[in-house]
Amino acid sequence: MSLIRVNNVKKVYNGGEGEVVALGGITFDVQEGEFIALMGPSGSGKSTLLTILGAMNPPTSGQVIIDDIDVYNLPNEKRADFRSEYLGFVFQQFQLIPYLTAIENVMLPLAITGKSNREQVTMAERVLEKVGLGSKKNRLPNQLSGGEQERVAIARAIVNEPPILFADEPTGALDTKTGEEIMELFKLLNRDGQTIIMVTHNPEFLSHVKRAIFIRDGVLDETKHPGKKMAV
Repeated sequence: MSLIRVNNVKKVYNGGEGEVVALGGITFDVQEGEFIALMGPSGSGKSTLLTILGAMNPPTSGQVIIDDIDVYNLPNEKRADFRSEYLGFVFQQFQLIPYLTAIENVMLPLAITGKSNREQVTMAERVLEKVGLGSKKNRLPNQLSGGEQERVAIARAIVNEPPILFADEPTGALDTKTGEEIMELFKLLNRDGQTIIMVTHNPEFLSHVKRAIFIRDGVLDETKHPGKKMAV
């Protein structure tokens, strides 16, 4: 059974010059343990789709069903709880708190879990080790390289062990070598069972993912064989 089902999702914005169709009806499924790239030119709707999948941006119509839960049928407060439990997010600009250490940044999502401080520290240390930063847990973001800051952001996203990890252009602010290292980390997480959906414009990363979904002008690009399995 699919972990995520996207059924005819549409998103229309009402602007000063009339309606703007961001998504014109998107349908696809995601299986548990997949590593998927959402690809398409700038303005194609891929980031809009990611925010809808991430329970942050209600579609104009259509359904997003995750683990048999109709996400946008949930009340706002329940949807926020759902995001905290099921979903992790990694963004291009890291979004770390500058006056908190690496481990303190990673512990942020645990603040509302009711776990003891000792449990929170243990969980944060474990994921920092997993992303290769165990020895730098007490450094501030400005004492870390761009790639290390991204690793902290990834650790923060997975510290709650969410079933699904979303990444929006996670290597966009990094140099090529560091970007490749981050992609290798994503592959490692995926091999450990993490389901990952990543927005990227970089075709070189197709060799790292299991499947690519191509979007153009708010719809699946049939010329690109959406959902085609990649060789990995």
